[in-house]
Amino acid sequence: MTIRLMLADDHQLLREGLSRSMTEEGFDVVAEARNGAEAVMLAKQHRPDVILMDVTMPELDGVEACRQVRAALENTRVVMLTMHADQEVLASAIRAGATGYLIKDCSTSEIASAVRMASAGDTALSPQLAASMLDEVRRLDRPQKEERVVTKREEEVLQLIADGCSTPEVAERLYISQKTVKNHLASIYQKLDARDRTQAVLAAVRMGIVHLD
Repeated sequence: MTIRLMLADDHQLLREGLSRSMTEEGFDVVAEARNGAEAVMLAKQHRPDVILMDVTMPELDGVEACRQVRAALENTRVVMLTMHADQEVLASAIRAGATGYLIKDCSTSEIASAVRMASAGDTALSPQLAASMLDEVRRLDRPQKEERVVTKREEEVLQLIADGCSTPEVAERLYISQKTVKNHLASIYQKLDARDRTQAVLAAVRMGIVHLD
């Protein structure tokens, strides 16, 4: 099945060159946008499988356009194109839902490969961005754990519950009363939208708050 591709770049020559090369690679180029706002509009109209989206564009930048496209079209993948390996922009693109991120000096075959990978739901990165992305994922992960929904004490209660401790055992290990443990659990249930201990532990595991041995 031919991959339906859309291009979004404010540089006409680059856009035309990409269109020719991607057509030669076997893709069906269904639309071309000159700015971010037009990219969102044309994406909703043509519903492409993949969009090659420039980061820096007028009216609406590529990252925000990516965010709006992903919010409106769940099945459309976005591969960002940029002139520089900017870690901050990479982080924004990740948060916006980009499936790939390429430096513009990469080869036609690399772009084609990235489009195919994105269409299949895989992440495509320029080689020089791979290490940068790993660093950024680690950086993004740290604040998420530091800015927890639950307090540090509630986290300790959750971990002990996950380890199989009863209310009296949790109270004994943390040197607090059983009533305080129950108050912590009530707060945890509310914060994690859980009805019982099992649901709370499962939610906490998914969020990376606690770990099961």
